[in-house]
Amino acid sequence: MNGLVGFVLVAYGIFRKPLVQCSHNPLFSFNKVVILHIFCVNFVFSGFKENNLMAETLSNNVPLGTKAPDFELPDAVTANLYSLQDVRGERGTVVMFICNHCPFVKHVADEIVRVANDYRVLGFGFVAISSNDVKEYPQNHPDLMWQFARKHNFTFPYLYDRTQVTAINYKAACTPDFFLFDADLALVYHGQLDNSRPGNGIPVNGRELREALDAILNNRKIPGPQKPSVGCGIKWKYR
Repeated sequence: MNGLVGFVLVAYGIFRKPLVQCSHNPLFSFNKVVILHIFCVNFVFSGFKENNLMAETLSNNVPLGTKAPDFELPDAVTANLYSLQDVRGERGTVVMFICNHCPFVKHVADEIVRVANDYRVLGFGFVAISSNDVKEYPQNHPDLMWQFARKHNFTFPYLYDRTQVTAINYKAACTPDFFLFDADLALVYHGQLDNSRPGNGIPVNGRELREALDAILNNRKIPGPQKPSVGCGIKWKYR
């Protein structure tokens, strides 16, 4: 945003004097300050929607022990319906709310797949869900969900929550938002993947989620405190 402000100030300094004028008719005299003001306002506000995609939203505080709500949603890749029981793992289940366009999701997408591949063989189930409003944010349409899943080689279902009821039931707030449930479908971890964020220079390694999964495997208490996930806010239809 600082660069944008700098651009506006430089442009204002260059064009603040009247440069276009019809000397014969004062009705046709134009001050480029007015033109510049209109340009700058449009330029700045046109970027607000895009910049909002990077606005940081924290995951909600959901009490540990909360039971995983059931769902039945279509997979964007196969069009098959999946319920919670279909994706449930013997050791535990990871439910992830993600989307196609969010920079926070794009930043960790490949690591999410690595975590899933490493722990599915150990008895954990994984599922990703997109609940964003596709009317206002068409980048999240199921057709593009299919492409996103193929691009990142998803090895788990990528479900479309058209009504957003599943996101509401889980109290999901951002993308990505991670919920780890134990073998009895009780919430044991609801936090970040790791400390990496777009642009902060910290490598993506999935440390916090991996530690939580390892704790279940070894019958240990999950280390705390659990840091909330950070990402783009879910794009609600009616809020």
